[in-house]
Amino acid sequence: MPPITPPTPFTPRVVVYHQTHHTPSGTLISLLPLLTEPSDFIPITHLILAAIHLNTPAGNIHLNEHPPSHPCNDSLWEELRILQDVGVKVLGMLGGAAQGSFRRLDGTDAEFEDYYCPLRDCVRHCGFNGLDLDIEEDMSLLGIIRLVDRLKVDFGEDFLITLAPVATALQGGRHLSGFDYEALEVMRGSQIAWYNVQFYNNWGSLTGFEGYGGIINRGWKAEKVVAGVLTNPTNGTQGWVEMKELARTLSMMRVLFPGFGGVMGWEYFNSLPGGEERPWGWAEGVDKALRYR
Repeated sequence: MPPITPPTPFTPRVVVYHQTHHTPSGTLISLLPLLTEPSDFIPITHLILAAIHLNTPAGNIHLNEHPPSHPCNDSLWEELRILQDVGVKVLGMLGGAAQGSFRRLDGTDAEFEDYYCPLRDCVRHCGFNGLDLDIEEDMSLLGIIRLVDRLKVDFGEDFLITLAPVATALQGGRHLSGFDYEALEVMRGSQIAWYNVQFYNNWGSLTGFEGYGGIINRGWKAEKVVAGVLTNPTNGTQGWVEMKELARTLSMMRVLFPGFGGVMGWEYFNSLPGGEERPWGWAEGVDKALRYR
């Protein structure tokens, strides 16, 4: 009988959102320092490119202000391919604060097909490893189930589907998405890789671990709950945690919550402590906090 190999310990994810792609003068904000500057390891496991919007008429899809194929994005796509080549998973983010995309995917079957099919083609063209669904508008439970099911049918089991609820959504409180996340997890949890939970903008806090613990105490699996914070206080109204305090909290959370799902930061371009000059420093700092106990 061959020796039994012990299971590989779960490594918490380090997820970074990237929405501000260029400086005001149009210069690309490069992601490559995430690969070249840290001294030990590539500090992120996943990068989520924001934000994809479905506009009217159907097929009018934008990545922020321009279509994904706009020449201003050419160098961005080249860098994303490099990240993927070294093992970083790149997801697209659909939705966010600009509403409308999920309302357009929550209509009749015919309306769904009108808006979904161009989105499917866009995801294929962009070569994403998955799609993050940031639903900050009312959507029905049946509507989100229909979307998840179609994504899995069209892209297969290896395609990552994540959602980005505010923290209260997993604590049984008021939230932004309309449907019940606990019901979604019961019905389609096997198809959802994890949840990028927003502990910021007055929906939660990571100054301690009580808010995260409240989610786990409701029965959520720690490996599916990624704790999200602002990387700079200017990126939201509340929820930035200074690096030393964040590192202490994350180290404690990994001990208290076996299988801890990881941390995500909104967003890359001005992440502290390095700011716009060294934005990769945030990911490096949280990676070390999670890696070395």
